[in-house]
Amino acid sequence: MSEPEKVDTVAVDTVAVDTVAADTVAADTAPRGALAPWLELLRVRVATMVFLTAALGGWLATRDAAIVNLLRCAEAGLYVLLVTGAASIINQVVERETDGLMERTRHRPLVTGELTVLQAVVFAVVLGAAGTAGLALSFNLLSAVLVLATLVVYVCIYTPLKRVSTLNTVIGAVPGAAPVLIGYAALAGEIGPLGWALFATIFAWQFPHFMAIAWIYREDYARAGHRMVPNQPGSEGVAGRYAVIYSLSIVPVTLMPALSGLAGPVYVVGALLLGALYIIPSIAFARDESHETARRLLLASIIYLPALMALLFVDPTLRGV
Repeated sequence: MSEPEKVDTVAVDTVAVDTVAADTVAADTAPRGALAPWLELLRVRVATMVFLTAALGGWLATRDAAIVNLLRCAEAGLYVLLVTGAASIINQVVERETDGLMERTRHRPLVTGELTVLQAVVFAVVLGAAGTAGLALSFNLLSAVLVLATLVVYVCIYTPLKRVSTLNTVIGAVPGAAPVLIGYAALAGEIGPLGWALFATIFAWQFPHFMAIAWIYREDYARAGHRMVPNQPGSEGVAGRYAVIYSLSIVPVTLMPALSGLAGPVYVVGALLLGALYIIPSIAFARDESHETARRLLLASIIYLPALMALLFVDPTLRGV
């Protein structure tokens, strides 16, 4: 479920995947519908990535393109989305005061008062209960336990750790990459090698992605008291080095399915090209940490993950064609 902070999701917060676009909203001077603050609280763009990675995990477990199976994968993805959304909402409840100190989060509905803490908590409980029950009843207990464990790690460990240690990025990357494992477990009843390979890929993917975000918003994070690598004393160049290390590590990880015979040459060529797409801007960012290089790296990261997911889905060997 999101990414270290990026990406602030259980997925992403959980795929925790976080993007700048997911955390930045239009100024509250514009007219807003009644549904808008609720969708913003759910962080729909991050939730969408969680849904896609969880559904992809389910498909990797079955590799069956029949409509009935795809609908089952989508159902599992929806349940994972609900629980990771609940974790994100709880995070916003806990951090509503510090969110008000940061430019990128000061328009969130709990900060502006559009929604109350009670409304947010009730919403989170309903979503979390529905998602967990859906996985347990429609799929299996393993997936339900995994999604609850992801929520606990995100809310109880990652969230408070942000004010204590830069290790929060590493801890946050675990729930950020978890949705694909949960989706896989939901459809297979276990976690297979493809699930672990994509988990490792998303885990590594989050670091260059978040280093770019954390560098751009390093002063924002400092005002809120969040300990991120780029805003620590003597941290010049560290974010860039991390970005390079993790972008390089993605290449051998993404080739694991091919080495085990599960993926074919179409996937291999595509994975190598995408790896280069990520490595080149990471190196540029490491050589010159600036807003321009950070934004280029961020753009590359946003392109990379959906492209890799599409590649997994179309590879003839993975599809059994």
